[in-house]
Amino acid sequence: MLGWAFSGSLTQFDSCQAALRNFKPLFDRVLIEKFAAQTRSKGGVLLPETSIGKVLKGTVVATGPGNLDQKGDVIPTSVKVGDKVMLPEYGGTKLSIEDKEFYLYRDSDLLGVFTD
Repeated sequence: MLGWAFSGSLTQFDSCQAALRNFKPLFDRVLIEKFAAQTRSKGGVLLPETSIGKVLKGTVVATGPGNLDQKGDVIPTSVKVGDKVMLPEYGGTKLSIEDKEFYLYRDSDLLGVFTD
């Protein structure tokens, strides 16, 4: 099972999982699902949409095999499925898979990995 919350029916969840299994990023690309933006402050006050910042954290959903070096050897990606990563403010290619939004980044574009 994927490590993210799903708010639809079980059949929608299964079809989304199947669509993700059928999508494999190429080379050093990494498919990311961004975390949901916080709509409440720590005190419980609802935040207006204009004050909600960009979400710069996400979960790795799929990775490509890696890039090739000059000898033709594969250099694997530095992240694995399930890693929580810091994203750049701009960049990435937006994808819609089964009405969910995902973003495709190069492995070298990711800023860091969060450790528990």
